[in-house]
Amino acid sequence: MVPLLLVLLLALILFGAGFALKALWWIAVIVLAVWLVGFVVRPAGHGGRKGRWYRW
Repeated sequence: MVPLLLVLLLALILFGAGFALKALWWIAVIVLAVWLVGFVVRPAGHGGRKGRWYRW
């Protein structure tokens, strides 16, 4: 009975980790897309130069 519970626990942990990693990949892709769009759509800074679209 204990080996069966360990296998089920391992499957549950791996399923949870896989879901979390997949969610993190989607978040990373969205952040990358927003970052790249920020380079294309950035306001003009002082003197007509393109400024930074973020504060830091």
